Amino acid sequence: MIGTDKIHSMLKVALDLNLGDQADAVFLGSESGLTRFANSTIHQNVAETQSKVYFRVAIGKKLGVASTNSFTGADLKRAYKSAAKIAKVQRENPHFVTLPKPAAYPNIDTFFDGTAKFTPRQRAMKVKSIIDRAGRKNCTVAGSLSSGSGELAVVNTLGVNAYQRISSSSVNVIAMGATSSGYAEGLSRNVEDLDFRAIAGRAVDRAVRCANPVEMPPGEYEVILEPAAVASLIEWVNYIGFGSKPFQENTSFMAGRLGEKITGDAVTIYDDGTDPTAIAFPFDFEGVPKRKVELITNGVAKGVVYDSITAVRGGCESTGHALTPDASGEGGLALNVFVQAGKSSLPEMIANVENGLLVTRFHYINGFIDTPHAVLTGMTRDGLMQIKKGRLKGGVKNLRFTDSILRAFGSVKALSAERQLINAWWDSLGCISAPAMHLGSFRFTGQTDF
Repeated sequence: MIGTDKIHSMLKVALDLNLGDQADAVFLGSESGLTRFANSTIHQNVAETQSKVYFRVAIGKKLGVASTNSFTGADLKRAYKSAAKIAKVQRENPHFVTLPKPAAYPNIDTFFDGTAKFTPRQRAMKVKSIIDRAGRKNCTVAGSLSSGSGELAVVNTLGVNAYQRISSSSVNVIAMGATSSGYAEGLSRNVEDLDFRAIAGRAVDRAVRCANPVEMPPGEYEVILEPAAVASLIEWVNYIGFGSKPFQENTSFMAGRLGEKITGDAVTIYDDGTDPTAIAFPFDFEGVPKRKVELITNGVAKGVVYDSITAVRGGCESTGHALTPDASGEGGLALNVFVQAGKSSLPEMIANVENGLLVTRFHYINGFIDTPHAVLTGMTRDGLMQIKKGRLKGGVKNLRFTDSILRAFGSVKALSAERQLINAWWDSLGCISAPAMHLGSFRFTGQTDF
């Protein structure tokens, strides 16, 4: 850890060069460890320490961005000067008015010392417990366990001075039998919250119960989606629909439909970076405090998230969802997405299915087929099971789906009261909090041999 005082002083020294009308700097630093395992054997340990600084300079309405992975004074000034040179030759951005002004941030505990100091040996012992649990059921396991810490700072010439320490830990496990596999994962800022034996147990149990999978034809099925499956759909729905850029470019399924019913009544989705039950973070990469944003409420399209530039274009205020300066052209993106829980449980939902499927997770999803209708395609993986007369009957060979998620979410029958934190590509700055979901209709369009 470099610490807030040194980071801010170094960034301010660079910004004091006053090479533009306004400027900001974003510092990202991390110290992480990763243990990978396959065939029930640890095969890789990785330790990485890195830092990156972005500078953004505004000259009138022209913006330039440059970055460096060196934290020496000379290199910071060189990157800042590069950003100013780039700004001079850019076209004007008509929607840029000003960088954000100073604001107060919510006090959120995002750092746990035990996670930051979790050693390779400790990771190895946790992996051993996973391997041992699988071995008792004649399964092998593969996956990874990561732990680490970081710090993020945002400074600008208008007085923004934001800093936050973070820690993060995650594990994913694929258990493999002779003819089947199962999956489970865990995520927390506090590694002590992760029950590694229980996570391994869920993956192993699914692999054992899916042995010798049968073939089922493509078609429209009643399904139960476990949290990892729900989250993988939401990750794509978020990317193509809940951000300000696709909304303003009319490629989003939300465009022109605010206030309209787009899913079933049971579906409420929102973004809240201040909720400490998930992977919270108090501000965005412009130093704007994160706000809770209702995206879909009881099936009705309510809103999208903004950064400062797309907020000007939209005639509103930033919701605190800016990305790093080099990605500012992408607009705002929700990083702390919650699917509101229901009142049911996974066993209760299974008991209410006469003839359907249980989906552990999806993979190879493509969400660019028909974004105005949120059409996704992908495949099931690691634990597709048949449900017959309210009971799990055994494994099913994987199926490909192609469906409008709005249409599918229009058939929601129940949601579990318990939600699970599922990792997403944005990693330690957020996640998806998802319940299990009972859908009355989900369309499978193809088969596999496995």
